[in-house]
Amino acid sequence: MAEKELPGVLILDVGGTHGVLENLAALLKRHFHVITMKEFLENKKEMGKKIQSVFVFECRPTIDRELLESLPNLKVIGNSGVGVDHLDLKMISSFGVKVTNTPRAVADPTADIGMALMLASARRIVEGNVLN
Repeated sequence: MAEKELPGVLILDVGGTHGVLENLAALLKRHFHVITMKEFLENKKEMGKKIQSVFVFECRPTIDRELLESLPNLKVIGNSGVGVDHLDLKMISSFGVKVTNTPRAVADPTADIGMALMLASARRIVEGNVLN
């Protein structure tokens, strides 16, 4: 019996300055056939049919009408951040595509940094670290 082909997920790239972190890409590869933007652009017609999801990492890739029109089987856009302000939800929903995000993903780290900044300020840690 042949294995069922994994659904395609479009990402900008793996690693580098703007790509998905390598450990996150490895997790995606367990559940999806990962397709980079470069691979997609090299063969839009074939790859466009395979892609059912787009994973947006650090606001990339940009989701616009042209991209949505080239992905006829797209079902969901998964945003790795808290907000979705960078996405045109009305336009995306007009294509019948759902949008997800991770609203509480950075709540604890944000609180940690806030506390660290308050303590550093109150104790003048930065000033104490500077050599005169």
